Amino acid sequence: MVPARPRITVRRPRRGPVDRPLNLRLARTASLVLIAPILLLVLTLVPPGALPRPELPPAFDGSVALRLARELARDYPDREPGSPGAARAAGWYRDTLRLYGLPARADRWVEDVPGLGRQPLLNLVTVVPGTSEKTIVIVAHRDNRELEAGANDNASGTAALLELARAYATTGTIARRPTPVHTLVFVSTDAGAFGALGAARFARSSPLAQRAVATITLDGLAGRARPRLEVSSTAPRSPTPVLVRTIAARIADQTGSRPAAPGWLTQLVNLGLPFGYGEQAPFLAAGSSAVRLSTAPDVETKSDPVADTLDPRTLERLGRATDAAVSSLDEAVRLTGGTTPYLYAGDGAVRGWAIAALFVAALLPFWAVTIDLLARVVRSGLALAPPWRAFRLRFGVWLLLAALVVLGSLAGVFPRGAATTPVPDAPPVEDWPGTALVGAALAVSTVVWIASRIRQGRSAPLSEEEQLTGYAVAFLALGGAAVLVAAVNSYALVFVLPSLYAWLWLPVADRLPAWVSDVLLGLGLAGPVLGLVVLAEQLDLGLRAPVYAIGLATSGTVPWPACLAFLVWAAAGTQLAALVAGRYPAPSSR
Repeated sequence: MVPARPRITVRRPRRGPVDRPLNLRLARTASLVLIAPILLLVLTLVPPGALPRPELPPAFDGSVALRLARELARDYPDREPGSPGAARAAGWYRDTLRLYGLPARADRWVEDVPGLGRQPLLNLVTVVPGTSEKTIVIVAHRDNRELEAGANDNASGTAALLELARAYATTGTIARRPTPVHTLVFVSTDAGAFGALGAARFARSSPLAQRAVATITLDGLAGRARPRLEVSSTAPRSPTPVLVRTIAARIADQTGSRPAAPGWLTQLVNLGLPFGYGEQAPFLAAGSSAVRLSTAPDVETKSDPVADTLDPRTLERLGRATDAAVSSLDEAVRLTGGTTPYLYAGDGAVRGWAIAALFVAALLPFWAVTIDLLARVVRSGLALAPPWRAFRLRFGVWLLLAALVVLGSLAGVFPRGAATTPVPDAPPVEDWPGTALVGAALAVSTVVWIASRIRQGRSAPLSEEEQLTGYAVAFLALGGAAVLVAAVNSYALVFVLPSLYAWLWLPVADRLPAWVSDVLLGLGLAGPVLGLVVLAEQLDLGLRAPVYAIGLATSGTVPWPACLAFLVWAAAGTQLAALVAGRYPAPSSR
């Protein structure tokens, strides 16, 4: 019997981190975790849910509303908060309601108004009791800005509010509507054109707002633009689908087409960067389901000086649509409020938590590859101290820029601790102190960068080991920034995920033509650029969008942990750009 030949096991030599900087098999395996959240995203689609048309036809009279809007704009053209004109306009509003036998309770307080300082403000609240304590709130602001008559924004909304309330008059010859099921609350707010201060006051302090199942804000109902619904907030929250769909359906009944609404990408950015502007925003932030109906832009223009600019047909149609929507909501006995995040797309809606779960799961493949790379670098004995020192230097430069911005906010150049989102058409940096501070920040950062380059001296050619350790440290910082963002607001990962997966391929792209690395670096900036583009488009900011974004950070709209995560992300991005350019590390830092 021939003895069996001994089996000789030949082990393939294990490739080092330089030979295989990315473990692509691990990346593919880790990507399987995305299957479950994607399925959840599809399975949790919410179908259309508009309430049926009301039994009674709308009682809204467009001719009466047009007369009231023209009267308010003509007789009280200056309604800036705290001005004598504002006080007279409030008296006119209260006198008009008195003709209908409806009282208006006054809520007075003093608050800092952007650009005007501390001013006395006044909300006027009218309550029509229903059989239920749950409320439906209708809101419109009275004020305007810069001595413009504000005929459309917002004399038309105030006139519509009065006409909607007139249906429940207790005096006069008008046929009074039956007692509503829900308690109806009509609120004429102050300082709406200065950051929705009156709406924020009512939303956070009134028990009527806390019992609201639906809130509709009216802002410019007589413009010539297409009617639109706004659903953005100053928190990652959304109105309920039934409220959005019902109002859209009633507008379609009156106009023949659905109103315009933010696209799904804009809504996603709004959830990640809650910069909602308008009177619906503070209600949503306070947990009350709210939408804003408007034909006016968020940024005031000089095209609304006189009452002749009003479109009577649009005012009547949108007034009747609001009347019908309120009736539809009132007849829904089991109507519930709430502000669970949603993403409206077409006729459906996606639940926010499914999107958040997908974004968080998308971090796992990046972290799996990063940890594998870091482990192989450590196992190979490569030095991580030099790239860590280089990262700290770059982070210090970004921290210096942040310190200058903080000093600017303390000096009053940037908004600080604002109760609401900063007014988009009057950022403080338009004045010369803001321009000077931005220029000084750029100059200081340039000087610091030049000084660091002189200190480092001429960079020697990079070895593959030096490149790899630099990538490992940068990826670790990127992953840490992403985790911090997810902890603050998981929807904000929309700004970070493109950079994670575009820049993760940079170690492989080093062996390809140079333009490939440049493209990957550019793709990694897609998230922040998307946020700035949406800001610029939605608030008509143009090139002021980056400056306004700084104002969102200093005012507290963007929480400070998210700002810290941005600084870490930016430092990691500049380190990766230096690696691609071959300018890292310097001999003195090795």
